[in-house]
Amino acid sequence: MTSSDPRAQRRGRILALVGIVLLAFSLRSAVASLSPLFDAIGAEFTLPAAVLGLIGTVPPLCFAVFGLLASGFERRFGLERTALVALGAVAVGLVARGAATDAYGLLLGSAVIFAGVGVGNVLLPALVKKYFPDRIGLLTTVYSTMMAISTFMPPLVAVPIADAAGWRFSLGVWSVFALAGLAPWIVLAVRARRAAVDVDLEPVSTRVFARLWRLPTAWALAVTFFASSAVAYTSFAWLPKILVDTAGVTPQVAGILLSLFALIGLPASLVVPALVARRGIVMPLFVIASVAGVLGAGGLLVAPASAPWLWVSLLGTLPLLFPLVLTSVGLRTRTHDATVALSSFAQSLGYGVTMFIPLSVGLMHDASGSWTGPLIILVAISLLALPAGVVIARRKTVEQEWELRHGPW
Repeated sequence: MTSSDPRAQRRGRILALVGIVLLAFSLRSAVASLSPLFDAIGAEFTLPAAVLGLIGTVPPLCFAVFGLLASGFERRFGLERTALVALGAVAVGLVARGAATDAYGLLLGSAVIFAGVGVGNVLLPALVKKYFPDRIGLLTTVYSTMMAISTFMPPLVAVPIADAAGWRFSLGVWSVFALAGLAPWIVLAVRARRAAVDVDLEPVSTRVFARLWRLPTAWALAVTFFASSAVAYTSFAWLPKILVDTAGVTPQVAGILLSLFALIGLPASLVVPALVARRGIVMPLFVIASVAGVLGAGGLLVAPASAPWLWVSLLGTLPLLFPLVLTSVGLRTRTHDATVALSSFAQSLGYGVTMFIPLSVGLMHDASGSWTGPLIILVAISLLALPAGVVIARRKTVEQEWELRHGPW
């Protein structure tokens, strides 16, 4: 960020820091705040399994679609105004979800929320680069930590808040953070318009993107992203109900266990990037994640009531693949175009396939009345990560792969 007035620059950075923190918090608080309340909501109106499955499908679908559209929005409206609109959509969706009168109202509110989240996911790195070009690593850690905190906190308190003030308040209360986050972005959007200094997100090169379809590393990263996100979003959508039905825990305990599932992602987001980037540790992390996922889902399948805390902890270990993918995208590319294209390829493809898993799990359970099939799916997805890890561990960039197979990049 440029400014001729150091004090104005300092104020802008402070506003941006507050805005980034509240934006990051709001991008994840809605993900896991709904499923612990299904029993409470179901006491007021019917929640068809198909609609619940669609609600679980909405996050990855919106992340895939609106993540691809975000750069176009930013080029048209500017970075700050796009962030403002994205956060506003999250706030409106959170309020609408709390005011829902039927399952379709919950679905519509969730769609609005995650449309904003899909755009915000892409904007956060660009906002950090614009306002904190000298502190990119530190600010990335800050917003990643806030996203982790806002993932495990809502399910921890969702049921107690609902017991005290009702499920509508429990869902809607998270809009406070999104609404508070609008203030700094309003100020920054006005300042950016006056100064005419908006940073454009560079468009993905279609030529480079097309080449990735023919490269094993690109597909391995997409498969890894799918495995991580599929287990995560299926768990956010269905894990509390699975635990209530199979392990016999109360809805409040199920919410706490879902919070535990999300909490494990916090140390992973801090440790995994350093292990991958500084020490080159890749395959051992894949083995740990895959084996833990198999044991966690397998434990819920064969002996759910014996040690639900252990099974949830193990299952929550598999999404450590998420920070591994994000780190590997930069390590497996040489050029900026390739980095942007590979990130878009892995996330859009991974989220695009992920969106079918929560819906399939809901329909399968509705048809069979059992969680056996869905848990077997989670075991299979956990195993899918292993061959992808073998490819990623080769430490070849996508440019090198192309040159070995097809000639000059």
